[in-house]
Amino acid sequence: MHRYNKNFGPFWAMAAECGPHQHEQHQHQHRPGPWGNPWEHRGSHHRGGGPGGPPPWLAGLFGMGRPEGQRGARVRRGDVRFAILDVLRAAQERDESLNGYQVIQQITDRSGGAWRPSPGSVYPTVSQLEDEGLVETEGERSRRSLQLTEAGSAYCVDNADELAAVWTPFDRAEADGPGDHADIKAEIPQVMSAVWQIAISGDAAQRSAAVEVLVDARRRLYGILADGPAPEGTDEGDDA
Repeated sequence: MHRYNKNFGPFWAMAAECGPHQHEQHQHQHRPGPWGNPWEHRGSHHRGGGPGGPPPWLAGLFGMGRPEGQRGARVRRGDVRFAILDVLRAAQERDESLNGYQVIQQITDRSGGAWRPSPGSVYPTVSQLEDEGLVETEGERSRRSLQLTEAGSAYCVDNADELAAVWTPFDRAEADGPGDHADIKAEIPQVMSAVWQIAISGDAAQRSAAVEVLVDARRRLYGILADGPAPEGTDEGDDA
């Protein structure tokens, strides 16, 4: 049992007990296999908890640090196919070819960062499109580029509505103002980092002071919702 469990309540006790185990599972699930993806740009893409911040398993409890593909508008599995075709179509109009990593990046950019499909969904789909004669590859295995075939270009013209519909959820989300709460979301991990540092490094007096700050902040936040300051010394959610 961690020494800060009593001071920070049942949530921290739960996080401390289940966290490391969950993190080990996460590491196991994302361990790279013996084969690489032929179009994959090999670079560091795993984001862990930085110095001074919460560990990845704790950040995951708050939805922080997840790959972009797990946030924002929901997409169907079939959308990956149309998204790949559409970014290749756009690249063809610019007289460009893309590798697999660039295809993923183009989808991420086109969705405003809300969707980053995994290589595990993109590369098999590319192989399927290649088998169908809609996409062709050029170059060596480590630098293989993708482009539409003649049949692929015709397919994009015939299915223009489906290709355009892939981006509709993201365009709608942007029009609805997804940035309205971006400022608050940006502060949450900063606050959590500070709380985490006190939880693991602070002494009893510092942890007690941190609890007082958090309780006061909670009161004030509810006061904002009530269009007025919370009464001093009252907190219906506090334990006796």
